[in-house]
Amino acid sequence: MATRLKVALVIGTRPQIIKVALLLPELRKHFEVILINTGQHYDYGMNDIFFKELNLKSDYNLGTTDRLKMEKRLTKILIKEKPKAVIVVGDTDSTLVGALSSVKLGIKLVHIEAGLRSFDKTMPEEINRIIVDHLSDILFCPTKTAMRNLKKEGLKGYLIGDLQTDVQLHFANNSSTKQL
Repeated sequence: MATRLKVALVIGTRPQIIKVALLLPELRKHFEVILINTGQHYDYGMNDIFFKELNLKSDYNLGTTDRLKMEKRLTKILIKEKPKAVIVVGDTDSTLVGALSSVKLGIKLVHIEAGLRSFDKTMPEEINRIIVDHLSDILFCPTKTAMRNLKKEGLKGYLIGDLQTDVQLHFANNSSTKQL
């Protein structure tokens, strides 16, 4: 049996945890996935409860909200695990740290939710989006608008649909308590 390619999936916030609840099982069908939680959202109500309710378990928890500590700890893990690619989702500090760590180590970078823009550079998330997109090797876009944004910046993305919408539909259709 052939060895599966190892990838690291870096998350750290509640929305990312919820989104990977659907993404992770699909990735694991094709790859050996190392799930790394930075701990950006660190309290029970923002982190642990979602891991518990969604039946997720991280392989590593960096346990910090500090970007420099996050990057140092993540870099050590990536050196140890030697993934062929790092996958990041969205526009958070965890996303940025995952991108910076992977690029510094020469590891391929995949950005999911690429190309989203608010065009407001006073927002930290907008800066993160732009930096991560320009560092990434593979860009997966949720919308045609995101694809056009990347094209204007000289980048090429792949339209895969909106992970957030997929999650909402999945949990709405599979909820045991339907709301009126």
